[in-house]
Amino acid sequence: MKMDQVASSQNDEFYTPEYAIKPILKYLKMPCTVWCPFDTAESNFVKMLKRYAVCGVSVVHTHIATGDDFFSIPPPRCDYIISNPPYSVKGPVLQRLFQIGKPFAMLVGVVGLFESQERFEMFRDNPFEIMYLNRRVAYFKDYTEQKPSLNPPFSSVYVCHNMLPERIVFEEIEKK
Repeated sequence: MKMDQVASSQNDEFYTPEYAIKPILKYLKMPCTVWCPFDTAESNFVKMLKRYAVCGVSVVHTHIATGDDFFSIPPPRCDYIISNPPYSVKGPVLQRLFQIGKPFAMLVGVVGLFESQERFEMFRDNPFEIMYLNRRVAYFKDYTEQKPSLNPPFSSVYVCHNMLPERIVFEEIEKK
């Protein structure tokens, strides 16, 4: 069974710890506006980006729970799109991001990333970069506790478009 099928939509709401967000932030050119299309106000992506407000970063966040479906809303004015998309729709998310054409960084599981003809063609036909992290990301399900509830048996990477200085970048994360 494909990993995308195992991670059905009811299992898609996993949150990203701060240590996994820090590496991508240094690649932002400020001032800028960042759209976090799969995030609520509680998201660590939103909270961490708002800390950079003094440097000229503004954040727009949308989430399907508030009626903002990434696939049907027009993208807001932004310079970057950064988030951790729902696992089960990472392929369609990346396809739409390439169509939008803005620089983006999506934190996704590397397993199965290139394992379909459709994704193969998408990556072949669009310029992209990959940020590899030195440790696996332990995602969580509850913002109040932020205890790891998913320590996946696979690594996560940032798939990026027009964000990184090289095609492949290696970054280290420190888990606390």
